[in-house]
Amino acid sequence: MANAAPIRENLASLVNDFQTHGREIAVVTRLGLRRVSHSYGEIAQLVGRFSALLHQRGLAKGDRVLLWAPNGPEWIAAFFGCVLRGVVPVPLDNAGAPDFAARVLDDVSPKLAVVSATHAASLYTSIPLLPVEELLTTLPEAPFFEPESLTAEDSLQIIFTSGTTGEPKGIVHTHGNVLASLRPIEREIGKYRKYERIFHPLRFLHTLPLSHVFGQFMGLWIPALIAAEVHFEDRLVASDLVRQIHDERISLLAGVPRVLDLLREHLHHRYPNLEQRRQKARGAGALKRWWLFRDIHRLFGFKFWAMICGGAALSPDLEDFWNSLGLAVIQGYGMTETTALVSLNHPFHASRGSLGQILPGREVKLGPDGEVLVRGETVSQKIWQEGKLQSIGSEWLPTGDLAEIDSSGNLHFRGRKKDVIVTAAGLNIHPDDLESALASQPDVRAAAVIESQGQYGPEPLAVLVLKNGDPAQVVAGANSTLAEYQRMQRWVVWPEPDLPRTSTGKVLRREVARAVNRNLDTKASKGSLTSLLQRVGHAPAEGATNEKLNLDSLARVELQAAIEEQFGITVDDAAMQQVRTIADLRSLIDRPAPATPLVVGSAPASTAPQQPAVRHIYPTWPLNPIVKTVRSAFIEIVMRGFVRLLAKPQITVDARSLPSTPMLIYANHVTAMDVPLILNALRGRMRRSTAIAMSGEILLAWRRRSYYRYRFLNWISPLEYLLVTALFNVFPLPQTSGFRQSFAHAATLMDQGYNVIVFPEGRRASDENIQAFMSGSGLLWSELRCPALPVYLAGLGELKRTEERWFRSKKLAVHVGNPIPWQAERTPEQGTALLEQELRSLESSTGHRAVSSRTSAPPIIEK
Repeated sequence: MANAAPIRENLASLVNDFQTHGREIAVVTRLGLRRVSHSYGEIAQLVGRFSALLHQRGLAKGDRVLLWAPNGPEWIAAFFGCVLRGVVPVPLDNAGAPDFAARVLDDVSPKLAVVSATHAASLYTSIPLLPVEELLTTLPEAPFFEPESLTAEDSLQIIFTSGTTGEPKGIVHTHGNVLASLRPIEREIGKYRKYERIFHPLRFLHTLPLSHVFGQFMGLWIPALIAAEVHFEDRLVASDLVRQIHDERISLLAGVPRVLDLLREHLHHRYPNLEQRRQKARGAGALKRWWLFRDIHRLFGFKFWAMICGGAALSPDLEDFWNSLGLAVIQGYGMTETTALVSLNHPFHASRGSLGQILPGREVKLGPDGEVLVRGETVSQKIWQEGKLQSIGSEWLPTGDLAEIDSSGNLHFRGRKKDVIVTAAGLNIHPDDLESALASQPDVRAAAVIESQGQYGPEPLAVLVLKNGDPAQVVAGANSTLAEYQRMQRWVVWPEPDLPRTSTGKVLRREVARAVNRNLDTKASKGSLTSLLQRVGHAPAEGATNEKLNLDSLARVELQAAIEEQFGITVDDAAMQQVRTIADLRSLIDRPAPATPLVVGSAPASTAPQQPAVRHIYPTWPLNPIVKTVRSAFIEIVMRGFVRLLAKPQITVDARSLPSTPMLIYANHVTAMDVPLILNALRGRMRRSTAIAMSGEILLAWRRRSYYRYRFLNWISPLEYLLVTALFNVFPLPQTSGFRQSFAHAATLMDQGYNVIVFPEGRRASDENIQAFMSGSGLLWSELRCPALPVYLAGLGELKRTEERWFRSKKLAVHVGNPIPWQAERTPEQGTALLEQELRSLESSTGHRAVSSRTSAPPIIEK
């Protein structure tokens, strides 16, 4: 009985598992570009502290708490803190609309709302709001772990199903509902626990919202059973996901079919001959397939072996693709009303093309029309609507899904009942089957099938998003795989780069149908190019394709990130800088950047001019302990010795204490001596753990021996590059393109405890009067999410202008200001303005004046 699952009376028992796992890593999140990890013990402490907050505020069993925030340790702490007290959390999709959140808030009347700072600004209510960004600092220090008396019948949470019309309806889950779903999985895990130790810890890349039950199973319930690491990721860019799977040594990817489809497109782009290789591998055994696609396994990392898929139907073509590469695809079936899982494919005995077998504790039968009917302990029997708890009173739950059950007991999904197209001949056409056939065509980026009125009655209409090619040939290719009565006679080409989707990647068929009925007026489609351009302050004229995009560098970076997230592609930095019109932008999306790391500059086939490729190097060897020891000795003995001997600057530090966390240190830029002066003014440990952003163009010129006018001097420029990199830990920050990778490198340095020095003016001034800051400085700050420390250099400009001697001139001064805390609700542009304002205040306190006007570019340091 060693493998027997423990008897759990409620979900609060999982907090005990958190405490048992102690120092093992529980959650890894990305804050901007920063990587933050929390252990199970730390999460347990946060849970206890949130429980103490609820206890102090007098929230009692049955009270509600609205939870509207991104995935992360704070979300988990708030959720389980509520569970400990018997308080009922009401989680909302972080990507949900504010008006829907407001309606839910009015309906459930919570005593507290835990929300992100962004969402807090959109809620107008007298209910106390607790910004999730402030949770770690506002919770009571002493945890309160004493749980309420909880039974299986007590309400655990209220999840409101998606929708924007009609009265909101919340599905009420009890502790018993979730435990009934979890119990058979926990028993099965016990059988394989001894093998898990070999690969421990299992790491999940979690791309689902925790407000959905599938996301909760993969992010809250199952990981705690095996002390797995959960890596939360909400930015679905295929190249980034692949890099993260490799670098973090991910074991399992949990996502919706859309994520698997984006990754497939990325592999097709990276390996143009992949389909030919797959055809040659047909019929090969598992080991041989693994060997034939070893380059792909190397790309993902050799620990990665499975994808767990849910939230929507997975097409057979997509499942076959990943299986043929030697990766397992595990899918199941469930819905909010059934507390997620009704059936599940066994990880080691999966039945391809099916949703697996019915799990214990559930009963499933098919109605006369094939509709799935479910009953059992997992099925919710209560809803929250019109401000109160109501009983459903129906024994069998009609799911609205159509399915078949094969002779082995496996469930096969056929589609949604409401989407079935009934032809004039009385035949049923399932749009999912037709969409799978269309998706298998190589020229299709996305497809939806909706009902339309033909000459003889209802018939299927294909709505296509194409990479290229003739839509008639695409439809003909799909029809060749379908039965006669299923074949599509009409099609429409969607004018945007993708179809409208939900936050979990499902195509919004109703919105597609409405747009088609309005003659494809897609102005309101979420994620359209028009709406994305409006987000960065550009409103193109209707139907305009050659209209110029007057976007500064900051807006281009924001648009680039929005495009990558919406369409799951990697957009080349240099190519983005060359985009001039909407037509260029569409061409860029159709032909994304090559999947080669560190290389930028290859423009798409468009009207934009071509630029040569540029390769900036982001060195890690300066972080070597030996190099760091040499650098520390150089800074303390040589550099500081010369600064104190030759310059002897006055040093003023306004802050009584500085944060122990890494900071973004920024200053005005006057001479080549600025960095030594700044380092000399910092405290010992801080100056020895500092990295400096330097002009990428200068570093590149040094490496290429093209910096100096006289050719003989260029022979020593590579040595100059090595010495500066080693002794000052510099890294490139390009002026025109590629600076996103530079930002990522800066974040990596900060994760390892390094402060980062930048010069936001972007150029060396003629005197110490502050020049306008480049807009990229605020963007960098927003991505690093750290305190910013202003440093003002006084006297250098006067010495430079009057050509006075430097030697102990007594005119040099370094003023270190107070750290500026980072705030989530601050936009990058606001961040730039605040950084400049604080440095100007530091300047004015020294009696110097301020001048100039703003420009747009990333911050750099020049030689």
